[in-house]
Formats: sequence, structure tokens, C-alpha cells
Amino acid sequence: MKIYDTANQLAQELKKSEEYINYKKAKQVIALDPDLNIKIKEFEKARYDSQIKMMQTRENDEKELERMQKMYAKLIENQDAKNYLEAEAKFNLLMADINKIIGDSIKDVIS
Repeated sequence: MKIYDTANQLAQELKKSEEYINYKKAKQVIALDPDLNIKIKEFEKARYDSQIKMMQTRENDEKELERMQKMYAKLIENQDAKNYLEAEAKFNLLMADINKIIGDSIKDVIS
């Protein structure tokens, strides 16, 4: 089926993208520093938990937001962490853009 060929081609193109390559390299660098890896995982868990709480309550918790900002500010003092978080954001934006393009193309049947 041609659609599967296209999807597989997209997957291969993603792996060649600058965003993917930079994100993968940044992840590898972080993996070499166990303490930094733990700090990033803690930040990501706190960010996830905060997002879930905000979706459930539809309210911003100012203290939580301030805590997240402090965690982020502390993390990006480390250049490897800063590179990782920037690469992650760029890769996530690429994926969101691709999902939007696909979603927009079929919105007439999913709305």
C-alpha cells in the first residue's frame, strides 16, 4: 500500500532531520551524566504532573509555576542540559507541525 510506503519514508526523513539528530545527540550526552540525567527526569516529571493538574483544574498554580521556572533556570545553567532542552523543544515542535499537517488534511472526517 502506498500510504505505508509514504509513512515509512516520512519516518526515514525524520531520522535525517536536524531536529532529530540534534535531539538524539543531546540525549546521548545527558545519558553520560547520571546526576544531570536524574535532574532532567525530575524536571520532566514535575512538568508533566503540572500540565496534568492544570488540565484537570483549568487553573494555574502560581507556586507550582514559580517552582518549575526555578527548576528550569537551574537546569539551563548547565550547557548540556540547556542544549538538551532546546533540542527537545525543537524536535517536539517539528512533531507537532507534522501532526497538525496530517490532522488538517483529514479534519473533514474527524470533526
